[in-house]
Amino acid sequence: MPAHCPSPRPSHLLYLHGFRSSPASAKARLTHQRLQQLQAAQRAPVQWLCPQLPPSPREAMELALELVRHAAPQRLALVGSSLGGFYATWLAERLDCKAALLNPAVNPARDLRAQIGELGSWHDPALRFQFTAAHVEELRAFELGSVEQAVPHPERYLAVIARDDEVLDWQEMQARYRGATLRVVDSGGHALQDYASRHCDAVLEFLGVRAD
Repeated sequence: MPAHCPSPRPSHLLYLHGFRSSPASAKARLTHQRLQQLQAAQRAPVQWLCPQLPPSPREAMELALELVRHAAPQRLALVGSSLGGFYATWLAERLDCKAALLNPAVNPARDLRAQIGELGSWHDPALRFQFTAAHVEELRAFELGSVEQAVPHPERYLAVIARDDEVLDWQEMQARYRGATLRVVDSGGHALQDYASRHCDAVLEFLGVRAD
């Protein structure tokens, strides 16, 4: 799709949260709230999908594919944050759809190896799960070519990248999504603290969700 053509309005929007996160994350809730505001008067609202992703990358992608199996690729939109950005990239290439990525993980198999063990959710520390070496290998299976090269179809993506991200290397993200629509900003951190005021509308507009 040429960059100057508006995206068709999606029928489904799938939000994929980050590692140890959940559908209760601030960016997920803000995206959903803004989506509802923009389509309050529409007869066929965009279907919001934001599952709790299992720790297994293979199971997470099986779940995502099942959730969107009835969506036409040109009417499917993805938003992925951090590890969810890595997942959304694989899904966008697999399903031939567009994705907006928020400080997307580029090489999670490398970065998350140090997290192997029993972990808790950021939003509910009582929710415990095991992250294993097998899960790290599953992450490798979802890499698209060399993670040191640009993604195969950068025109599919909008990537919001904060230079002050304290978790991921912003230059690595920028290189991986070279040729995509990039919003590289000086501040906001890994959480993109100003997401609601600065980025949310741009994310939804890129995906075809606009105020009527």
